Amino acid sequence: MQISFSTTHTKSFTDPTQNRKEELTGSPRYDLDRTLRFFCFGFAISPLIGRWNLFLERRFPLRTYPGSNKVSLKALSKRVAADQIIMAPIGLSLFLGSMGVMEGRPTPQIKQKFTDLYIPALLTNWQIWPIAQLVNFRFMPLPYRVPFQSTCGVFWTLYLSIINSREDRRQDRQTELRKTLDR
Repeated sequence: MQISFSTTHTKSFTDPTQNRKEELTGSPRYDLDRTLRFFCFGFAISPLIGRWNLFLERRFPLRTYPGSNKVSLKALSKRVAADQIIMAPIGLSLFLGSMGVMEGRPTPQIKQKFTDLYIPALLTNWQIWPIAQLVNFRFMPLPYRVPFQSTCGVFWTLYLSIINSREDRRQDRQTELRKTLDR
């Protein structure tokens, strides 16, 4: 439960931060439902992230010799590459899909969200997370990796919240415009 609480806590923390920003700028007021969606996503993905870290630890051991403090840069690079090539696209897909479903969006809008957000968000991910994961895998003991990721994830989740919210508002405006034109 430690793993789930850590990721869930930071993901649900960042969305109220975004909600507060919108409140200060005159945008819509605090959205408890959105915060709950982020909480549910964080709670659901935490075990996957924990198991993924265990898999990476076993598949790409960093120590060149058992009991040695020397880290293999080759194994570290492979671990970060695997994380970014395999888990980053999966995690982002799970985020966009689950948010669309939890928001009650119809399938065409969820597909449109993927079309509009997936590639730009993945490219941004690849600019930020490799460095964070290098630090995480190199210096963090296994039990602290998910909390470290969650701490870094506060800012990543804020970014995802912002782009997700913008896309939702854009889709809602398009839906209203279609309704107006159909009258």
